[in-house]
Amino acid sequence: MDKINLKGIEVYPFASAEQIIDFALQRPGILVAVNAEKVLNATPQLRSLINRNIGYCDGIGPVLALRRMGCKHVAKVAGCELWLHIVRRCHSNKSFYLVGGTQKVIDATVARLRKDFPDIDIAGYRNGYLSSHAEEDALIADIAEKKPDFVFVAMGSPRQELLMEEMQKRHNAVYQGLGGSFDVYTGRVKRAPEAWVRCNAEWLYRLLHQPARIKRQLPLVKFAYWIAAKKF
Repeated sequence: MDKINLKGIEVYPFASAEQIIDFALQRPGILVAVNAEKVLNATPQLRSLINRNIGYCDGIGPVLALRRMGCKHVAKVAGCELWLHIVRRCHSNKSFYLVGGTQKVIDATVARLRKDFPDIDIAGYRNGYLSSHAEEDALIADIAEKKPDFVFVAMGSPRQELLMEEMQKRHNAVYQGLGGSFDVYTGRVKRAPEAWVRCNAEWLYRLLHQPARIKRQLPLVKFAYWIAAKKF
């Protein structure tokens, strides 16, 4: 499958979560969610990291742009859904390592996973508060020792991607950055209702409930203009 260049960020035009999983199992790497904000604001370092790994469309903006470029079957796959697709498909024969959130959140995430998937193999986990290089080195060493098949890191971008790349140098696996997905999974943060998600208006739901996000979302007008003006 060929990657498509969106203003310097190379994205795979995956048609479904299952296709992403199939690809990652054959070619382990870092799964990076790409949305309009990331296309607009990614640093050269983050762009290079995405281009070395597996960028997928996490927002409707990149989906519309790729469709304009002829990728008719590309689909939006939300990162907060993708990791659970992975767990559902692979929990009986693959192992997992989880990093992120407060201790309370990571404990609740692991407890729910073990309830939802009784046979899941969780090789290790820890909270996302790494206060020193020594703690980071110890985490990476633990992952290298336990050799999980999948590593989920919920720390926010770009920190999670940069950390995953350091992990990948010591242990080759499928990595995915999850942002706040553990909070959603454990019910601490409410996701937009399904009707909003189906209409690709999740961003609007979040804006209405978090007006402070307006500063982050104003640049998306530029992305919408690029699509309308066929700038891709």
